[in-house]
Amino acid sequence: MAPQPHSGRRRSRWSCWAVRGLAIVLMSLTGGDALSLDHYRQSCPKAEAAVTAAVKQAIAKDRTVPAGLLRLHFHDCFVRGCDGSVLLDSTSNNTAEKDGPPNASLHAFFVVDNAKAAVEALCPGVVSCADILALAARDAVALSGGPSWAVPLGRGDGRVSLASDTTSSLPGPGSTFDQLKQAFHAVGLSAKDLVVLSGGHTLGFAHCSSFETRIRGFPGGGGGAGVADPALRPSFAAALRRACPANNTAKGAGAWMDPTSAAFDNAYFKMLQTGRGLLASDEALLTHPKTRRMVALYAASQGKFFQAFVSSMLRMSAQNQPGEIRANCRRHN
Repeated sequence: MAPQPHSGRRRSRWSCWAVRGLAIVLMSLTGGDALSLDHYRQSCPKAEAAVTAAVKQAIAKDRTVPAGLLRLHFHDCFVRGCDGSVLLDSTSNNTAEKDGPPNASLHAFFVVDNAKAAVEALCPGVVSCADILALAARDAVALSGGPSWAVPLGRGDGRVSLASDTTSSLPGPGSTFDQLKQAFHAVGLSAKDLVVLSGGHTLGFAHCSSFETRIRGFPGGGGGAGVADPALRPSFAAALRRACPANNTAKGAGAWMDPTSAAFDNAYFKMLQTGRGLLASDEALLTHPKTRRMVALYAASQGKFFQAFVSSMLRMSAQNQPGEIRANCRRHN
């Protein structure tokens, strides 16, 4: 299904303006310098437009770009704050975050590179890569039919990027509810943020390895080949086994996260309620009464999901650290 346009100007205006009060409050929560809605108003007023243009161009050629950009931003913020450290390349004496095991399937780095080049042509040495990634993630959602919001800016680019940090900070596809809650709490996010931001799975694709144990050899299900997680709808489990046959060697094999994987909507929550949640970490949201009620709420109301998503994204992306302004997002100055 192709991304759908916004339902109307009323929602777009609400998304960009009604969250301003919340965004301003979040500035006081950051660990680094205060973020601001007009940080580049004088120094680089066309920066946001340049980033949006780069994201639009990339999406026109590759439908997986929105999911890639949103995931990049998540994985950046969960390790050392939203400092663009996930963008740094490994060197001869350091393995960077992007090459850590949880980040093996990250992509869309080229979109940030292109946006950075466009911004540097306008305002050399002014706009951080961390801010460009935050803007690109917002644009990825908005251009896929989801909400838009004003992004507080002024993040610094970090100089440290360690693959070893990723395994301890990033929740995996097999995480339990307690593990997910702990990972989110570690970065100042609540159980509600966990549910809401998991809704970002409405965009994108998961490789077979991410859900292999759910479709055959499920622990506690007898342990035999072909035994699926009983929480999965049988027909859905069968379809996943066809997409991911035993001993699969195709690197690109897997499944879309929901039927409307190119559109940002609330289909993820509807799938989860009907035994068609793809990952164990998705299913984990149904194992606690409070989060199960939230899943039901967002399945019933896309508007409430969009509103909550904006708030949670602002909270997550407010994790700012002092840093530099990289000339090249792939290496520190």
